[in-house]
Amino acid sequence: MKVANRRESILHAVHSGMTDVAALCARFAISEATVRRDLQALQQDGRLLRVYGGAVAAPIRHEPEESLELRKVHDGEAKATIARKAISLIEPGDTIFIDGGTTTDALARLLPKDDSLRIITNNLLALNTLSSRDIPVTLIGGDLRRGSMSVYGSLADMALERLTFDKVFCSADGIDAEFGVCEGSIEQAWFKEKLFRRTREVYLLATAEKLGRKSQMNWSPIHRQWTLITDAAPESHAVQAFGNHPFVTVVPVA
Repeated sequence: MKVANRRESILHAVHSGMTDVAALCARFAISEATVRRDLQALQQDGRLLRVYGGAVAAPIRHEPEESLELRKVHDGEAKATIARKAISLIEPGDTIFIDGGTTTDALARLLPKDDSLRIITNNLLALNTLSSRDIPVTLIGGDLRRGSMSVYGSLADMALERLTFDKVFCSADGIDAEFGVCEGSIEQAWFKEKLFRRTREVYLLATAEKLGRKSQMNWSPIHRQWTLITDAAPESHAVQAFGNHPFVTVVPVA
């Protein structure tokens, strides 16, 4: 087993409750010295904590959510590159949901004028752009979240119960191979989880810094096949973590 793959497997085992060095040795048929080196390397990456006799999962540090104005200018070229790749996956006649976020706003700005498409969205940031296209647009109602200029809440959830989509395009505060999608509020996390159940295909759009990020406490697990579109280098540790996941197809644009 390659070192990177073995360490990912050890990390998963620790998260599953196998925290003892001896148990990890037996599980992976490797020496105690090798386990200790792997645990030390994972601790240096901030992915777990060494304790006497083994290791435990690292605590998740919750950071303040970045303002919308900062997110709009941050990594602008990377977001545009990701959006261009996402556009190439849209086909005539598709019904598409564009979720809130600045990366998905970049996607909206690149949409062709194609009246065979149908766009459904909760993203008010993208609304001016969408209204200028010759595309039918349906706006989901709900409670305004000013931090993202998107709507969520019970009305938005109710609307999803009456809709299905060919493709959903989402961004996120963070995306983790094990936990799923990280969001700034429980309403956002729950809305995304419902979206994932109402579509034929799921696409997550994420810049490199979002991969493995656990900056918030609210999560949307993804218990189905999905596609990650990212500017992270294919050989990077962050992308390799997703490459080992059975449900994920990684589409790098770097």
